[in-house]
Amino acid sequence: MPWAGIGAAALALLIAATPAWRGVELSLYDLLLRHTAPNRVDLPVTIIGIDEESFATIGLAWPWPRSLHARVVDTLREAGAAVVVFDVVFAEPGAPLDDAAFATAIERFGAVVLAADVAYSETGSTRQWLRVDPLARFIEAGAVAGLASVELDRDGAMRRVPGAAESMWRQTLKAFDARYPGVVESHAAEANAHIRYLGPPHTFPYIPYHRLLDPDHKLSANWRDALRDNIVLIGRNLNASTEVGSAQTDMFHTPFFSDGRELMPGVEIQANLIASLIEGRAIREASRASTLATALLIALAAIAGMRRWRLLPATLLGAGLIAAALALQTLLFAHTSQWLPLGGAVLAVLLVYLSQGGQAYLVALRQRGEITRAFGMYLAPALVEQIAAHPEQLKLGGERRELTLLFTDLAGFTEIAESMEVEQVAALLNRHLSEMTAIVMAHGGTVDKFIGDAIMAFWNAPLEMPDPELRAVNAAIAMQARMRALHDETLARHGVALSMRIGVHRGPCIVGNLGGDNRFDFTAVGDAVNLASRLEGVNKVYGTTILLSETVAEAVSATTPLREIDTLRVKGKQQGIKVYTPCIDPALSHASAEALALYRAGDWTSARDAWRQAAAQWPDDPVAATFVARLEQMANNGWPLDWDGVTTLDSK
Repeated sequence: MPWAGIGAAALALLIAATPAWRGVELSLYDLLLRHTAPNRVDLPVTIIGIDEESFATIGLAWPWPRSLHARVVDTLREAGAAVVVFDVVFAEPGAPLDDAAFATAIERFGAVVLAADVAYSETGSTRQWLRVDPLARFIEAGAVAGLASVELDRDGAMRRVPGAAESMWRQTLKAFDARYPGVVESHAAEANAHIRYLGPPHTFPYIPYHRLLDPDHKLSANWRDALRDNIVLIGRNLNASTEVGSAQTDMFHTPFFSDGRELMPGVEIQANLIASLIEGRAIREASRASTLATALLIALAAIAGMRRWRLLPATLLGAGLIAAALALQTLLFAHTSQWLPLGGAVLAVLLVYLSQGGQAYLVALRQRGEITRAFGMYLAPALVEQIAAHPEQLKLGGERRELTLLFTDLAGFTEIAESMEVEQVAALLNRHLSEMTAIVMAHGGTVDKFIGDAIMAFWNAPLEMPDPELRAVNAAIAMQARMRALHDETLARHGVALSMRIGVHRGPCIVGNLGGDNRFDFTAVGDAVNLASRLEGVNKVYGTTILLSETVAEAVSATTPLREIDTLRVKGKQQGIKVYTPCIDPALSHASAEALALYRAGDWTSARDAWRQAAAQWPDDPVAATFVARLEQMANNGWPLDWDGVTTLDSK
């Protein structure tokens, strides 16, 4: 099974379902829209712009007297316009005579749509959106309220058709249909409909507002014919003026913004809405099921075609599938007004191509002999021979196994390395790792990995063996014995002192060939691994060189003399664990046990005295010195009140 390709396709489809990817699809949508836009207007839709030229000519601040709007409506009635749409909210009363003139003009014209809006209202006790309707007097005169509010996408662009029952575009089409029945395809739009923009801002014909106040002198002689039967929209078209603040919220990002960095006036948004829907040409987004099914088919075609990987055929297939997806998307968009988002399908083809190609490349690099040689670097020769005889053991996967784990680390190696030449550091580190690895293998252990100057090893895998704990402890003792010789030698030759810490623990792990199909390691993972690593670091607290967990100590105590060090609660654990170190001095072990019992019992004064006696008798013992220092600090800071006999270590 081409699991890499299947996984890549699944990942692509999951990415395509995220909100972030929606932005990519919308960018592709914008590209399609710009590519297929006619950049012209064939419908009788005209915009009267309240623009800078009109402000300069009229010479009045906004809002203008409504008697001016009355004159414009009368001019349009004279021209025989079909519908007049004001993308301006007339919610507040104006001068009585001006309002009366405007109402009379509305009544004479008949088919007038006035903008309504929603506004956010916040008081001390309420927060709500309120609808703001035109003045009742104008509605009584025959005007219709059209909701001019729009819905923006996440990127701030205006693409969606507003779905409100009283949307301005819907009210305009109803008014137009009343005068010219049968022209309008439908007054409805699908819930996921998008605006089919005819072009960038100012694609529609604009006439400055002030020219309608004196059309015989400021318009061409045939102005009546030009406006006859038109849907005429009146709204702001301000780019920069003293009134720009009042119009700023009526300028919008559209799919054409990336071309000319120009915002589109809200009145032209309404004009595009009307033009899209008067002929039923709004863009319908395909259902999620259709989009997913199409993307899945394309992804499956890529997986099937690239299963037997060859570079040229796979490249041609991938390019062909991407071209087919984009062609299908463009044809549906241009000829059926349907948008089928296929960016996810294109991503799936690309990821399948990369994953299948990457997998084929890695498989080609992998050789059985190389794997065998790699195992020989960290397994004993007998184990390598067994794996070579049974290569099926190299299958990816692991099994639960009780392992004894050993971690080592060189103390202060970073500081040592800074005082030596690079070549000397490399030679010293290679010698150390080689000699310690040889000791591990000699005791039947498996060297899992090197982590800088540290070593991770374990016993009881891949082959089960008797006494894995004893083998590990004996290996640790032998490693420290060899380390003492290396210490003396490096001190004499290089002037640096090497020392090493070791932690040993036994516990359940998952062990086996873990990783990916094309790259895996024979390793162990689990909580026991983490604890063994932490025990190595705990040596720093007590000055010891080897620390064993209680499970290891119990298994080797009959043959290996041990000294109990403490009961610890390491970071990330709630339960305390006892830790031990090998010790060939029974008197020291006995004295330490007595002092530790007093310490655990919370008999602080007696414990301090006992540890002081041990430190005096064995002045080179770092454990006794550690407890003396700890108890002195506790005495100074106050004895703990909630003592449970367990020392908590906050650091790893």
